[in-house]
Amino acid sequence: MASSAGVAPEAIELAIKSKLEATHVDLVDTSGGCGQMFEAVIVSPQFAGKRSLQRHRLVNTALKEEIAAVHAWTQKCYTPEEWEKEKEKA
Repeated sequence: MASSAGVAPEAIELAIKSKLEATHVDLVDTSGGCGQMFEAVIVSPQFAGKRSLQRHRLVNTALKEEIAAVHAWTQKCYTPEEWEKEKEKA
């Protein structure tokens, strides 16, 4: 999965969906395509009842190998209900 060129976005997205039961994932490679910096919006029912720090720890633990292979990782975590409200704002 990891290489000198970073991580393939598809591999990270697949890991997010399978390990976190994500219902929606927006993953952006902000490194210009080299796979070293990613921003993610993750929507998962696993975030229900958890504060922001708990959600980030859950993601970081689940994606430990993938995150270790990149230079920068930024995440925004929402429950499905919170995501629906975010979409209404836009």
